[in-house]
Amino acid sequence: MTPEPPGAESHPPRPTRLYRRIASSPIGLGWNRGREMELLHRAMGFAALGFLTLVPLLVVVAAADPASGQGFARWLGQALGVSESSQEEVEQLFGMPGTALQRTTAFGLAALAVFGLTFGSAVQTGYEKVWDLPTARWHTLWRHVIWLALLMLALLIFVNTPVPSGSVPGVIGAALADLVGTCAFFWFSQWLLLGGRVRWGALLPGSVATALALLGLRVFSQFVFSPLIASNAVTYGPFGTVLVLQSWLVGVGVVVYGGALVGRLFHEERVRRRLERELLPDEPLDEDEGEQS
Repeated sequence: MTPEPPGAESHPPRPTRLYRRIASSPIGLGWNRGREMELLHRAMGFAALGFLTLVPLLVVVAAADPASGQGFARWLGQALGVSESSQEEVEQLFGMPGTALQRTTAFGLAALAVFGLTFGSAVQTGYEKVWDLPTARWHTLWRHVIWLALLMLALLIFVNTPVPSGSVPGVIGAALADLVGTCAFFWFSQWLLLGGRVRWGALLPGSVATALALLGLRVFSQFVFSPLIASNAVTYGPFGTVLVLQSWLVGVGVVVYGGALVGRLFHEERVRRRLERELLPDEPLDEDEGEQS
């Protein structure tokens, strides 16, 4: 066998060096962290629980709100940013809000509330996986109640906010207000569901990333999901609309968990740079300065 030249092990092949460089980059770290916490699977669970448990509760709450005449379909249409034709398909899928309120019993409301708390527990577990925290005990259930009530309030404010005029300042102002409100909601949501185990300053980058990503998802929905709702409604009927809504909820789940993950990576990088600055050794003195001292 031909002996390897000295120092060969210290210089790995170029593909290996490229792989290590990508793995140590922010994108590589985010990919590995997302794979470890099963980000896509959790997003799909978020979509399934959201459609199975949260959507019926929101339909009833929307019907009980006198200022929201079009019910949950209007909420969902505004969040998706769909066109008028697609909005009609969504409204036909969820029916009339008044009928939903009349046919809902006290037992049904109690069951919906329990399902909503289950959804809050799933979101809390996702945040705990992002920050590598142990699962909270059952006595933290009151946090899910508060979070669910805040979510209802945020959606009510969102749907009752008047649509901005076509002027550029009005659109920009509405977008900024939406960003600030969304950021504040997810900032407090992370702190509440995590039980204050993570500092406010560490949670802020993830809240900003989530708000920006939700705005991007809304723009994306206008060009992708809105035409899909119209075409799938013709091809598959109401079931096609359900498929598109489920796909959109998967995207929301990726944004909610992925935004928190990006915030943690940003926080860790900021802490690492600060520690490097603090731990840098003092610069050596010149010989003249050493003699004078």
